[in-house]
Amino acid sequence: MGSKWRKAKLALGMNMCLYVPHQKLEDSLPSSSSSASSTSIANVASRFSTDAVPLSPVSPSGNDCRPTTPTPSSSGFRVSKSSPKSSKCSTSGNKNSAFDECLWLLRTCSICLTAMKPGQGHAIFTAECSHSFHFHCITSNVKHGNQICPVCRGKWKEIPFQSPASDLPNGRSRINPADWPRDDAWTTVVRRLPSPRLDPTRQISSLFHTSEPGTFDDDEVLDLQHETTEENVFANDATKNNSIGAIEVKTYPEVSAIPRATCHNNFAILIHLKAPHPSGGRSETMFSPTTQNSRAQVDLVTVLDVSGSMAGTKIALLKRAMGFVIQHLGPSDRLSVIAFSATARRLFPLRRMTETGRQEALQAVNSLTSNGGTNIAEGLRKAAKVIGDRKWKNPVGSIILLSDGQDTYTVTSPSGAHSRTDYRSLLPEGPCIPVHAFGFGADHDASSMHSISDISGGTFSFIEAEGVIQDAFAQCIGGLLSVVVQEACLKFQCTHPNLVINSIKAGSYRTSMAADAKTGSIDAGDLYAEEERDFLVTVNVPIDESCDEMSLLEVQCIYRDPISKEIVSLEEANEVKIQRPTIIGQTVVSMEVDRQRNRLRAAEAMAEARSAAEHGDLTAAVSLLESCRRALSETISAHAGDRLCIALCAELKEMQDRMANRRVYESSGRAYVLSGLSSHSWQRATARGDSTNSTSLVQAYQTPTMTDMVTRSQTMFFGNPPQRKLRQTQSFPAHPEAR
Repeated sequence: MGSKWRKAKLALGMNMCLYVPHQKLEDSLPSSSSSASSTSIANVASRFSTDAVPLSPVSPSGNDCRPTTPTPSSSGFRVSKSSPKSSKCSTSGNKNSAFDECLWLLRTCSICLTAMKPGQGHAIFTAECSHSFHFHCITSNVKHGNQICPVCRGKWKEIPFQSPASDLPNGRSRINPADWPRDDAWTTVVRRLPSPRLDPTRQISSLFHTSEPGTFDDDEVLDLQHETTEENVFANDATKNNSIGAIEVKTYPEVSAIPRATCHNNFAILIHLKAPHPSGGRSETMFSPTTQNSRAQVDLVTVLDVSGSMAGTKIALLKRAMGFVIQHLGPSDRLSVIAFSATARRLFPLRRMTETGRQEALQAVNSLTSNGGTNIAEGLRKAAKVIGDRKWKNPVGSIILLSDGQDTYTVTSPSGAHSRTDYRSLLPEGPCIPVHAFGFGADHDASSMHSISDISGGTFSFIEAEGVIQDAFAQCIGGLLSVVVQEACLKFQCTHPNLVINSIKAGSYRTSMAADAKTGSIDAGDLYAEEERDFLVTVNVPIDESCDEMSLLEVQCIYRDPISKEIVSLEEANEVKIQRPTIIGQTVVSMEVDRQRNRLRAAEAMAEARSAAEHGDLTAAVSLLESCRRALSETISAHAGDRLCIALCAELKEMQDRMANRRVYESSGRAYVLSGLSSHSWQRATARGDSTNSTSLVQAYQTPTMTDMVTRSQTMFFGNPPQRKLRQTQSFPAHPEAR
């Protein structure tokens, strides 16, 4: 059996990820197998089930589930070039020996992840490296520019391609899902590849050399009119009965009373916003297939780094995370995929995520290969073109950017000078489309990616541990799929003739104040379901002995409903009043105001510490963080056990540890601090450290829909339930460890 096991490893490739339906293994054994053969095959299958990292979700209950996410194309064991086996197309297999029985048990197309069974009308292509695929799947893979095996990474001398006569009528896509009936025009054709030229300077995959249109106006038309089915009738009823409610606005003065004969400069007023519940009042309903039309639909462009440093584990986990995203987008949501290394290419146009769209998107993602440098600018430029050229627009638009390396290319500013910081010119024109950036591993360009996200109104997340990438994506799309408020704007004016506004503290949100300091505004942007925003406005309260009660501010909020497209204005303005008695006792500071002061104080300390660290003074940076931590621990919020205050103190301590020395700061400290700054300045959840773990203290701003989506990610097992331990990002070793 040892010799047969070596042959099995050689033919199947090491480090590959296979989906083995556990409940069907015994049923799949041929009745003619001997007891010894059955035992040996079961042992082989068990080893693959334990050691591999299957990317097909399996329910926690252990029930068999059809795979929906792509198998990674990570580096693996390569077949010897002297192998006599040539490419062929077959519809049957030999299962006489134990070795062939093992292959038969594990015969799953690694592109579409469905079984390859002979006699069902599907041609099976077996490559020269012994790996088999559905013929229509592999021709699709080749169409995207791949000329290497998706499993073992071996380069093929022969590749399948479609006959020119196979053009399908009525503009039907050539990329066919596995469940479509096979057209007679699909024929088994194998083309001999020309001998590769020996060019050691060549670093760009053939993926980037295939043609693409000059204008990306080929986006799929929106699902404007739905067919009258029982499902859609139910969805329409749900939309009518569970319409999105109004945004909640509350105000809190710093104290409730000020003596008449006393003035109070920098008196703080907290303006609190809370977005309404999702349709139906539960976050789960937003992701239900029957209520897809009751939420704002999304146009999502993913910009994925496929440079050489992404090889191995990273690109495998990226494919799995993208599979999770694809699975949770609704049929009216649209997705486009951009891949970049030394250059960039639109791998997948903006298409609706119907069953067909998902299948095509999975095939496109599975075709990703790693090679070349890191040109973030070109990837962003291509994404901006997809957004800018589209004919149709869903209510919500967003870009997800992931990279694990330093941007090795310059960006040319409008003046013609070369600058690495002029990313603003690369973003889509018109309404701001947020770029949510994800820095993967210890070597990514954290400063550039933070700048990109901050300029666009997006967030920056630091994916330090390799196993967290899917959770980080899940948290992000949990928000994007739950937008209930757009273009929110707060307007406020002083109601007392002698009152003036002193400052507006809103983080990264745009603010304005009139020249006479009597009125001001805050552009609060889009809000996810049940997401909260807190802004501090300080005013100078004058002496006033003429009244017992003083009105300070009047606050109004207007926003756009993303579903109805209507502008909503709250009917009644929120008025802020305080008492003006002659004498007052001990004043009690509002807990809500104190909490937000702590948040702003911590964010300022983080920014100052980062500035000191960038100037090489880590000692001063650590001292700033420690001083802030001590100050927070003495506040009334801390004494009351406030969760936000506890989280801020924990985060400050973590940042101190990551500034212990220059090496630690360069590898993780900078990215961790920048991700924290991004989170606090936008008051939106980002992934950093173990923040997506339910036991983490650093979970600020996570909404119920985000939590629900992260939980889905963490409970959707891939093969055996994983032990979710955080470890530094690394690639597969060149040779697998012996067991």
